[in-house]
Amino acid sequence: MVPRKSGAFDSIVEREQGLRQGLSAGQMTMIAIGGAVGTGLFLGSGFAIGFAGPGVLVSYAIGALIALLLMGALAEMTVAHPTSGSFGAYAEHYIGPLAGFVVRYAYWSAYVLAVGTEVAAIAIYMKFWLPHVPGLYWIVGFSAALIAVNAMSVKAYGTIEYLFSSLKIAAIVAFIVLGAWFVWRAPASSGVGIANYTSHGGLLPKGWWGVWVGTIVSLFSYLGVETIAVAAAEAKDPARAVTRAFRATVLRLVLFYLLTLALMLAIVPWTEAGGNESPFVKVMAETGVPYAAGAINFIVLVAALSAMNSQLYITTRMMFSLSRAGYAPALFGRLTPNGVPTAALSLSTIGIAVAAVLNALWPQAAFTLMMSIAMFGAMFTWLMIFVTQIFFRVRRARDASAPLEFRMWGFPFTSVLGALLMLGILVGTVFTREFRMTLAYGLAFLAVLVVVYALWYRRMQPATRAQESL
Repeated sequence: MVPRKSGAFDSIVEREQGLRQGLSAGQMTMIAIGGAVGTGLFLGSGFAIGFAGPGVLVSYAIGALIALLLMGALAEMTVAHPTSGSFGAYAEHYIGPLAGFVVRYAYWSAYVLAVGTEVAAIAIYMKFWLPHVPGLYWIVGFSAALIAVNAMSVKAYGTIEYLFSSLKIAAIVAFIVLGAWFVWRAPASSGVGIANYTSHGGLLPKGWWGVWVGTIVSLFSYLGVETIAVAAAEAKDPARAVTRAFRATVLRLVLFYLLTLALMLAIVPWTEAGGNESPFVKVMAETGVPYAAGAINFIVLVAALSAMNSQLYITTRMMFSLSRAGYAPALFGRLTPNGVPTAALSLSTIGIAVAAVLNALWPQAAFTLMMSIAMFGAMFTWLMIFVTQIFFRVRRARDASAPLEFRMWGFPFTSVLGALLMLGILVGTVFTREFRMTLAYGLAFLAVLVVVYALWYRRMQPATRAQESL
């Protein structure tokens, strides 16, 4: 295979022109929070608690550290090169075309399937009110509404996501305040309090291996923070928006996740918090506050819709980038007058169809199955972001490039640490019963991508010229 010359990064930016710059810094922050505060927290945390017990706090702390390192690496590259192809475009330019091809498709496939986890979760949440209505009805109805929103314009998407995320943040703050008050006022004989951290098998009832498995789920919860980088191409002031969103998002996510989990474990013993139901709903039911369980179930429903909305946006832009790079048919790189790649959006709804089928055939296992498969592409992408940033720094040092507007602290140690942690978690999935499919599916998928790339490469040069003429 003959390597293709990358050329200046400006050529990548130019071929991805046409998207509207309609997102504010505030909307960028909310988009990142909307992607990361969703089913992973409101439903996935229950599975993580089941794996790690109270040690889930350590699991989510490790996940927060990785997310923090990732955001630093990504913000550094994004401020230098704001484009919708984002980390896929960076991998193409700084590592090679094959890397860009694989990263984009791995990430796209992960989020296509992640959309399926959100709609599978929606079917679970709706059973709280209407247990006898088939989940398929909710999957189709809510999916159609969000597809319509994404087909309008980036401004419409940003507005809806801002509202969704604002509601989630308000609800989480209310949960923290109410939970703290409930724990503070609970009598010693109530079974509520920090004693729950150690009264059911100790702080680490499943040992350190349970904590590590819980970390795998925690990463699924944090996935979505990288959407800031993809959305940067449609921000009004990319450099300011990315740096502001980076700082605000990391702080809020760490506080939201760790505080809510700490309160949750204090109110309900970890042996009762896990399972195929949102632990948030269980906790609110335990407080005895009228209608609290119903209210929080509405919030977790909104959270799933918000995350799904964000994921549809991300998969659409990644497919758009693939098309403009010559790695997908030209149809997916075309824009409507409103600046929306609707063909790419249509293709990115595949995960909804998969979730609908799984929910119809195996309603109890649909969410965990979708999550285990979706996680590979996302975790592989996170690993490659750290690797790409190392190449990015080496290239800039070699070329004596202009100083960076935003620099990640502690380089190269922070980037190497992030890459090693991600590699360890990916390899660790092999030794778990619940996520054994993750790496098996992922390696097979990567092999297929490499073969497809090798066969496609002979005609990619003329295809790329055709894309750039759009």
